[in-house]
Amino acid sequence: MTAVFSRDLHHDYPVAVRGGGMYLYDQHDREYLDMCGGAAVSSLGHQHPAIVNAIQKQVETMAFAHTAFFSNEPQEQLATMLVDAFGEPGARAYFASGGSEANETALKVAWQYWRARAQPTKIKIISRTHSYHGNTFGALSVSGHPARRSIMPNLLLNWPRIEPCYAYRFQHPDETEEEYGERAAKTLETTILQEGPETIAAFIAEPVVGASLGVVSAAKGYFAKIRAICDKYDILLIADEVMCGSGRTGTFFAFEQESFHPDVVTLAKGLGGGHQPLAATIVSAKISNFFTASSTGFAHGHTYIGHAAACSAGVAVMQTIERQNLLAAVQAKGIKFGAMLKDTLTEHPNVGDIRGRGLFWAIELVENKAEKTLFANGADLAKQLKNAAMQHGLMCYPGGGNAGDGLNCHILLAPPYIAEQHHMDQAMTKLTATITEVFGA
Repeated sequence: MTAVFSRDLHHDYPVAVRGGGMYLYDQHDREYLDMCGGAAVSSLGHQHPAIVNAIQKQVETMAFAHTAFFSNEPQEQLATMLVDAFGEPGARAYFASGGSEANETALKVAWQYWRARAQPTKIKIISRTHSYHGNTFGALSVSGHPARRSIMPNLLLNWPRIEPCYAYRFQHPDETEEEYGERAAKTLETTILQEGPETIAAFIAEPVVGASLGVVSAAKGYFAKIRAICDKYDILLIADEVMCGSGRTGTFFAFEQESFHPDVVTLAKGLGGGHQPLAATIVSAKISNFFTASSTGFAHGHTYIGHAAACSAGVAVMQTIERQNLLAAVQAKGIKFGAMLKDTLTEHPNVGDIRGRGLFWAIELVENKAEKTLFANGADLAKQLKNAAMQHGLMCYPGGGNAGDGLNCHILLAPPYIAEQHHMDQAMTKLTATITEVFGA
């Protein structure tokens, strides 16, 4: 028996006792190849010596000083590094412990910004269906994930949502990619006009949709059009890069590949590499300067914001990425990994789509390949895939939902940036065995 109130009270979890590089090991010394980074968290693998050393040194000096009383050197250094990467002098970074907190902070930034600008009616946050922005009250309210929302259907705020830009399912056969991207973006403008621009505070979206749909990138031109619409109606644009950011797609920010610049961007997961709980909300100079000039400032806080040991991990992650030229490595390895996935799995009768960018990939599984039919029991199949993969010594991230919710069944893959060819070869063998076990050959 366990005293842990676990994620699944009916599941008997192995106990992880040590990690190293691409692998975790349980209490029976069984080895698991981590090809998802947990949940796109372990960006540099497990027990990376540079990060471990940075944390040890910081803890030996000072682990924690409450930010109501002090700043600290790692927080200051990491904020400077992130603002430099963001590419906007005057921007600022706010540090929290996880992606839900980062997105909750982004929502509060938007609400307080418009209130301070004497536009208190601008409170609605438009998001997209089949999105996921976190499990706190506000973040889950703006999430469009039916299964996660259904647990508390009468408690969450219910604001407008538009369809995701999801070419595999929504692009018309007679449309070019650019035409589809423009049509998908125009749904935002339509929704803004229906609700009234004076009521809309912000639009939030993942530049590359992660857990809810499985690595869905937008069509060309989509986000540039979204940016123009937000500017036209004086609405803030929030980029949720909790999963797709921190170098995961081959540039530090995923938005760099989409020809737009957000007003707010959130990071977590890979930012601390799993070595410490760490997240960041980066706000543009326009916003930070307004709060600095305001007599009220920004009213928000958590006990562990700007935690010195956590920020030291973030500094070490960013320094390692730069020192080892890992963004270029992610791009090169991603091309190879994607080709391997397609060569190995495309012909399987239940593999509908294989898509990705950098070291962020997904396999969408369908009941009927020609019709792209969703599974009625997709959520159950995702659990079967996860359990089968673990039996084969593979960590992957199956997800999705059921046809009734309009959700697919997919396997998300987000291997650490240190993955080498033999890890990818091993993953292909284990993935093939896993899919064959659940779906047949």
